[in-house]
Amino acid sequence: MPPRGTRPTDKFDDDDYPAYTMGRAAEMLGASPAFLRALGDNRLITPLRSEGGHRRYSRYQLRIAARARELVDGGTKIEDACRIVILEDQLEEAQRINEELRAERSPAPPAA
Repeated sequence: MPPRGTRPTDKFDDDDYPAYTMGRAAEMLGASPAFLRALGDNRLITPLRSEGGHRRYSRYQLRIAARARELVDGGTKIEDACRIVILEDQLEEAQRINEELRAERSPAPPAA
């Protein structure tokens, strides 16, 4: 999934900064590296690569992966879980855009 919005100047505050190795990411999720590779194969997340070619994951990607893991743990096939998470993310973005557009179109409250 693509990064969202503007990037903070501090990498520690940047949810899109690829700070976690595959091993650490898998450990944090309680999953296997194969699970993370499967998420990539199903185009749910695309980790960045280090100069050495190793996968690196961001906090945002780990939250997405955690949601997919919840679905898989509940019995959903991984392919279906990935599609559900993608659709949830698209819906959330559409709702955010709709809210912004409504706010722009709303007349300003009368001055007191």
